[in-house]
Amino acid sequence: MVGLGWDEAQQSNGGGFLKELFGGGQTQAIDCDASAILCGANGKIVANDISQCCVYFGNLRHSSGAIVHQGDNLTGEGDGDDEQIMVNLSMVPTSIDKIVFVVNIYDARARNQHFGMIRNAFIRLVNMDNNTEICRYNLSDNYNNMTGLVVGEIYRKNGEWKFNAIGQPVQEASRFDSLIQLYR
Repeated sequence: MVGLGWDEAQQSNGGGFLKELFGGGQTQAIDCDASAILCGANGKIVANDISQCCVYFGNLRHSSGAIVHQGDNLTGEGDGDDEQIMVNLSMVPTSIDKIVFVVNIYDARARNQHFGMIRNAFIRLVNMDNNTEICRYNLSDNYNNMTGLVVGEIYRKNGEWKFNAIGQPVQEASRFDSLIQLYR
């Protein structure tokens, strides 16, 4: 299971009453999205059809049933994981050699948002067989002005699944398409 959680940081209300009076006091909630990009042995997406190469808020289930997104949380409200992607490695088709896990802030540039505006943000991998957390990234540190992050990947090597932590920030990932382009 890949879990993503976050809370919006308290923003300064510079401008106070006048800003609210003239409509400048409202901001949109920060919408972080966890996604999986499915790649072949060459490290490129397995298909040009997004429903075959990606599992995300717009395509919650891979056709094999091996990778299932549990649904989109638009605000990060509540404790624990706000979004989860379940992966049954034994069911992953042999054409998929790598599953890359990414997170981005939806429409970040249009909303003037970035990871520096959130707190308590994390993405984690959990082995559900024994409920053991394999790894956890804090997404709130050192990601100012970044709108996406390539977190890590699960890949096949000699018939076994391995995990590689990446932690690579991406400056422009306001749309999921920009992250997919990294693997075309």
